[in-house]
Amino acid sequence: QVQLVETGGGLVQAGGSLRLSCLASGRTFSWYTMGWFRQAPGKEREFVAAISWSTGSTYYKDSVKGRFTISRDNAKNTVYLQMNSLKPEDTAVYYCAAGQTAGWTSPYDYWGQGTQVTVSS
Repeated sequence: QVQLVETGGGLVQAGGSLRLSCLASGRTFSWYTMGWFRQAPGKEREFVAAISWSTGSTYYKDSVKGRFTISRDNAKNTVYLQMNSLKPEDTAVYYCAAGQTAGWTSPYDYWGQGTQVTVSS
């Protein structure tokens, strides 16, 4: 059974940093793309960043480029999202996802339960 478990969310002031972790289990993810998405209240879920587990190549939403960094640790089966210079508009529930996708932003097959990130002004 595939499981994606996100941790690391919390409350931070604008300009601060958080690191989200996504522990993946239940299958081999070597050929998967791992993504981070977010959903703010009243808004649709949106793509944030993705990484190819096999090559380490990355792709980002324009508004987070230069502030967020996605990475993975193969030995720990964990994907990270380092978020710096956080803004109130980054407030959302952040979700980890895994998929054998040809494109960076969709489709994804597996999803975590989400972790809340709140950035105060």
